Amino acid sequence: MSLQRLPADYDERLRRAVQTFWRSRRAPGEVKQGGTRDAVTSGKNMDGFCELVRVIAEHCGLPSEAVHTRRGSGTLPGYYRATKAWDVLVIHRGRLIAVFEFKSQVGSFGNNFNNRTEEAIGSAADLWVAHRQGAFSTLHSAAAPAGILSADPRPPFVGWMMLLEDCPESRVPVGLDEPHYKAFPEFHGASYARRYQLLAERLVKEQLYGAAALLLSSAEDGEQAGVP
Repeated sequence: MSLQRLPADYDERLRRAVQTFWRSRRAPGEVKQGGTRDAVTSGKNMDGFCELVRVIAEHCGLPSEAVHTRRGSGTLPGYYRATKAWDVLVIHRGRLIAVFEFKSQVGSFGNNFNNRTEEAIGSAADLWVAHRQGAFSTLHSAAAPAGILSADPRPPFVGWMMLLEDCPESRVPVGLDEPHYKAFPEFHGASYARRYQLLAERLVKEQLYGAAALLLSSAEDGEQAGVP
């Protein structure tokens, strides 16, 4: 008997998660300071993706209470900092099984791309050092049942996703400032969408994340699109 790794309605749930993102951004009162930061930091835009993780975890046989979100109990200890709030954690019987971070960018591409990149790299680097130092050992977990308290060397699965606005500004080639040395050739003539694609590929290649994804979606239709 073959095991179906994802729920049968996974694609439909993913589509609804993208639509939830745009509906949340357009909700009355969501933006309070005349910009996009309030909407991005409200903690609601990515609820659809957090719910998708819960559905997949339950599909794999884990209880609903194994899934923890940023607005609930999604905080882990760090190494370079005391703690870090992640979007979703999956913890079962004291074992950290999975960690997810969901990011978005709508407009302000030039101002925010480097910030998003540094966040993704820094958060993963901090997590892996904390893991090597035993921060996520069952020895430290109050939820682990008696009799299985031991150091757990198995690394968690760590996933990262960027939902990027699909618009002319995110697809147009971006110039480079190279006063001393040349940037890698693949960045020449690359749009912000292409830069995010390269980021996702390299986060996985360098083993900072087990998987990384880029979704492009327009404000008009809320549907996924391909990367040029």
